[in-house]
Amino acid sequence: MAEILAQIAGHFDYYGSAGITFPGIATNGVIYSATNVDSSWLRTGAAKLFQSYVGGSATVINDADAAVYAEMRFDAGRERSGVVIMLTFVTGIGSAIFYNGVLLPNTELGALQLRGKDAELRASEQVRNQKDMSFKKWAGIVSKFLASLEKLFSPELFIIGGGISKKADKFLPHLQDKSDVHIEAARMQNNAGIIGAACLAKIRA
Repeated sequence: MAEILAQIAGHFDYYGSAGITFPGIATNGVIYSATNVDSSWLRTGAAKLFQSYVGGSATVINDADAAVYAEMRFDAGRERSGVVIMLTFVTGIGSAIFYNGVLLPNTELGALQLRGKDAELRASEQVRNQKDMSFKKWAGIVSKFLASLEKLFSPELFIIGGGISKKADKFLPHLQDKSDVHIEAARMQNNAGIIGAACLAKIRA
């Protein structure tokens, strides 16, 4: 992957700081979980690895954290106070929490139990596709997950991100009907993580 990153940077004749998202726990540039990727990533010094290929500093951040940073700064969560929870529905369920504008990094809310299984094994976009669930049925399962998070965190806002946010009109009304918390789709859709990582890379360069 680092070699591919170098090829992309070289194609654009770019040598400088880079923001990179990762689907797992990333602390100080080191990877500490690899639930949906190869286990060889565990304990990898990803920031140092990527930095050696791009020629500048590399900021490695959890993908959901990067996405919620962008949404909080520019879009769905802008000027929101209190607790804001973003959930990204893809292969698994990524999560990020902001409190009064401050990010609580590396949360893994998709690992919380939902009817005896990790929530992401019941409610991810991948599971919806594999089981050919209607959006209404899928929203019913997700609503139970949101209800459990509401009891734990009392959020002011849920933001639904990941690729599925492009289809918000098909599921968002079903979710909002069953929740007292305001729910929005990520307005940057699947680009939120890219934008958040770029912003953080610039700040930390």
